Amino acid sequence: MFKNTYGTGAFFLLNTGQERPTATNGMLTTVACDARGGTAYALEAAIFIAGAAVQWLRDGLGIIGQASETEALARSVDSTGGVYFVPALTGLGAPHWEADARGTIVGLTRGSNRAHVARATLEAMAYGTADVLDSMRRSVGPALNFERLRVDGGATTNDWLMQFQADILGVPVERPDMVETTALGAAGLAGLAAGVWKDTNEFLATRRFTSFTPAMTRGDSSSLMSGWHRAVNAAVHWARDREAAQ
Repeated sequence: MFKNTYGTGAFFLLNTGQERPTATNGMLTTVACDARGGTAYALEAAIFIAGAAVQWLRDGLGIIGQASETEALARSVDSTGGVYFVPALTGLGAPHWEADARGTIVGLTRGSNRAHVARATLEAMAYGTADVLDSMRRSVGPALNFERLRVDGGATTNDWLMQFQADILGVPVERPDMVETTALGAAGLAGLAAGVWKDTNEFLATRRFTSFTPAMTRGDSSSLMSGWHRAVNAAVHWARDREAAQ
């Protein structure tokens, strides 16, 4: 099972069960748990900046008053107008791991406005998730069967972002009714230890999900991802060009 947490950063996990995975292609190996709280393993990808980029729009640039405004702004334009925002505000994490990369906005024109920048900020979360999924596919190989992504974290309350994420990945995205899954998981493990539930399946039996189904063509999503990769390459080149100059 796959899940991605969209918080200050984003953390993408693939539960591999009892098999300890070998971390390659910018992934990490981490400890998880099975349905009874026993030891299991996972591949993890850590993206440094996700929701924090929206906070920067609010607190740093002052172009929004609150995070929830980004959804209406994203819907107010048909596209970003070619604008891409690589939110490497504290460097790039998985799968690039370039500590000296910095936030980069490309594609600006006289016609660009705050709606384009806000939409580009949301899109960046979806693009970054697609990048780490691709890295996991290359790490695990053809045995990886990716049919859906479950999500949690504060940014997932943004319906536009969740739909765009499904469009970019080409698979359904499932959001639980309780999006603070990290806190819920801690409560669940405590309940398992105290004998309140026999396993996590019992604990999670009442959970309900909202599903977002892909509506974008694969050609359109590939084109958008190509633009994203150009933008990421610009951010990485900025970091490495400085190193070469020194």
